[in-house]
Amino acid sequence: MSRADYDTCRAQDEPAFRVAIEAITVRALQKGASTIDYRALVADEWRKGGLDDIIDKRVDLAVAEVRAETSWANLLSSLADKEQAQKLAVAVAERVYRSDAIKSGIEGLANGVGNAVGKSIEFASIDAAGPALMCLQAFLGPRYGTAVSRAVVADAGTEFGLDPSKAGVDVSPGAMLRQSSDGITGAAILLVRRQLAGLAQRVGARLVGSVLSRLVSVAAGGVGLVLIAKDIWDLRHGVMPIIANEMKAADNKAKVKDELAVTIAEQIGEHVKEIGAKSADRVVEIWQEFRRNHAKVLDIAERNEPFRRFVDSVKPGSLSRLDEVVGLLLPSEREAGVLKRLDDGSLNLAVNVLPVAAMEIARDTRSVDAAIKWSTLAGSNLGSVIAHELHKRSPPDAFTTASLNRLFAVDDKQAITRLATVTREARDTLFALEAAELKALAKSLSDTELGTLARYLSGLHQQPRERVLRAVAAAPRTMQVLASERVREAIIASRDQNAAVDMMLRSGGYDPVAIWADMQLVLDGRVNPLLMWDRHPMAVGAAGVMAVFIILFLLRLFRPRRRVVKAAAEING
Repeated sequence: MSRADYDTCRAQDEPAFRVAIEAITVRALQKGASTIDYRALVADEWRKGGLDDIIDKRVDLAVAEVRAETSWANLLSSLADKEQAQKLAVAVAERVYRSDAIKSGIEGLANGVGNAVGKSIEFASIDAAGPALMCLQAFLGPRYGTAVSRAVVADAGTEFGLDPSKAGVDVSPGAMLRQSSDGITGAAILLVRRQLAGLAQRVGARLVGSVLSRLVSVAAGGVGLVLIAKDIWDLRHGVMPIIANEMKAADNKAKVKDELAVTIAEQIGEHVKEIGAKSADRVVEIWQEFRRNHAKVLDIAERNEPFRRFVDSVKPGSLSRLDEVVGLLLPSEREAGVLKRLDDGSLNLAVNVLPVAAMEIARDTRSVDAAIKWSTLAGSNLGSVIAHELHKRSPPDAFTTASLNRLFAVDDKQAITRLATVTREARDTLFALEAAELKALAKSLSDTELGTLARYLSGLHQQPRERVLRAVAAAPRTMQVLASERVREAIIASRDQNAAVDMMLRSGGYDPVAIWADMQLVLDGRVNPLLMWDRHPMAVGAAGVMAVFIILFLLRLFRPRRRVVKAAAEING
């Protein structure tokens, strides 16, 4: 690529860039097409298709048909009448070169030539790839850096990169689509095949015209042959034998071959520009697709030099990661936040260091920070974090590396999921249990009960906390006794939490001694009175009924005396 071409490729807008790509591609294709020997290709396919025999047979048939349709008088007059001779020559030539047999033969020839020409165009397209891709890099490099330009050039290179050793043999449309899809090279070959496919239909009139000038001039001189005719009886055929001999002659067939070669060369020459235009369109389309896929990153890179340098340092395979990270950051942090992360190194950490699994966390939480923290915290256990969806249930700050390892040691998805929902302090307390006990506890309690237990544990002192924990671990149904929010608050509010916990967890039925002892705790102010009702509802109810009876008795005892005194006073009055 020349310096002028390079400067043209650095155009300021896409239309000018497209024109530069097209010009470079067309020149390369024209150079490749100029080396094609069309006459040799036609001669080779002519021989393979046996067109000499086909023409000879069609000439004999055409001569016989025209002779049968022409009177003796006209046949004889053709020896002396140039116009009549020309008329007969045209009739024979038309029937020969417009016959189905000749059309079929030329179609086979065109198909074979198309294969060879297609292969040459294929090589020319590959030769055009270098300058075209250099032009693309010249356009993109100054704007977005070498990383972006290399990535786009790589995509465009696959469009040119059809393997000639595999594709050159079979240039059928199906084969091209299988091997190159929408590739530039494949599209070029398909275009060649499409243009040559109808050659037999279009070339008939030209072939007739190409042979008539010589044929007519020879036929018109047939009068002289009468003088040397060995058999006067042959004169009844007029110039027909001359026409037949001339149309079978090697010189005449060579003229037909030349006409075919010229026709094919003209068509390929006309469509090289079309191939170049399509190639340029596809290269620009590849760039536009890339720009759409990386729009946010390219927009910032075009306006911010430090960010462009960072993009330039990113491996091509990591560009999609950069797109995703920037897409996650922009809604909440805007462009300023992205550039700030570029300065503090967290952008590089997210793009180039974070494992693939961490990006799944970033997608789920819509947070790059969460992904970084979970990756740092979990290390090799990051896959387990995702498998148990811990990142959806708790923030990374709710765990330490040790507590996370302890959690995974439970080795039960249901238990791990439930334990992940409780507070960090409560979970650390639960970790005092053995793994088997912890697993059984987490599986036995519902999410609500486990949450209640966690709240209990967070409000209790260490000794009553361990007491509740051991009791519930040993008998998960015990949690039903403690499930009430009123009970929890009453236990936490009690001055002696140990006594309150013992009171609520005590087993056994109705026991007056235990009831009296619990009453003493309440009267001494060590236990919240509400626990008395929750622990001994029947006893409290009975005591309440008894208290009512006592009150009524006392009222009954004192109220009659008041009435007697009142009556005596009235009598005395």
